[in-house]
Amino acid sequence: MTTSEPITEKDRKMAQKCLECPVCSHARKKQRGLAFWFVKKIEQDKCPYCKAYEKVYGRKAHEPIEAL
Repeated sequence: MTTSEPITEKDRKMAQKCLECPVCSHARKKQRGLAFWFVKKIEQDKCPYCKAYEKVYGRKAHEPIEAL
């Protein structure tokens, strides 16, 4: 998602909630199953935390966190 809006502190706090969410965390880790499907379907339309995660980290809430 490319946006010209600046990332605010509120966006960062909301994205942190997504990182801490057990459902989203499971979806990112396992990449399959009910949690993965659920997060993939709700992230863009329903969940403000998933939207903030995408804005801050530049990837969808269900996509795995890349190892550095």
